Amino acid sequence: APANNRHLTKEGVSASFLLFPNKNTSTTLHMMMKTLKVPYCPELDGMDLKSVTAAMETIALRQSLDTINWPEFPYKPIVAFDIARGDKELYLHYFVHGLSLRAVAGRDGQYVHPDSCVEFFMRRNDDLFYTNFEFNCIGTCLAARGAGRHDRTPLTDDEYRKIRRYTTVNRETFEEKKGIYTWEVTVAIPFELMGLDAAHLPESIRGNFYKCADSTENPHYVTWSPIELPSPDYHCPEHFGELHF
Repeated sequence: APANNRHLTKEGVSASFLLFPNKNTSTTLHMMMKTLKVPYCPELDGMDLKSVTAAMETIALRQSLDTINWPEFPYKPIVAFDIARGDKELYLHYFVHGLSLRAVAGRDGQYVHPDSCVEFFMRRNDDLFYTNFEFNCIGTCLAARGAGRHDRTPLTDDEYRKIRRYTTVNRETFEEKKGIYTWEVTVAIPFELMGLDAAHLPESIRGNFYKCADSTENPHYVTWSPIELPSPDYHCPEHFGELHF
């Protein structure tokens, strides 16, 4: 099982056990799949994202992002995310405190996982395809849709512009800065970009939340819901948790 497999017990959060085969041992392992209930907060609609960030402090659901699945990458910054929904958008606010800060990618569509990066992957229950939304600490986004890691279809420029973003870091690119840093990113993702009808949301979707920084002095791969794979891999919808609306 993952090295850190605990879950929060506050209102709106639960966990359930799933069975996944372990290809290395040909045995079956018990995995704890996390679930959460996304609170409906229509008062966030129409706010600028700086105001949304402050409001989410008291009305959103907060989750720790603290699962270490691969012991060879033990570093774990302090990471939490707040989640809520309005009538047309899903709101996510990430808080990060840890070593180093890097933001080399400055244009949407560029790879952001080598930078100080937070991510949200999701899939509809009736869909074989999933969508990844990845953001570095200055708000640069990589998002695409597909059935696996390869052959993914990226968002168009117009679609990228629909994702509202707010960050506490100056939105200029820079190489890695050593030291301890605290930063926040808030995003509002339209449901339409997730393939969802905002007026008729499903009861639930599958998803996972991640923190990484591949090209920093302390590379790390931290997840919300556990992943039982031999090496870091976020493109694994079979290990997504559940988000209930």
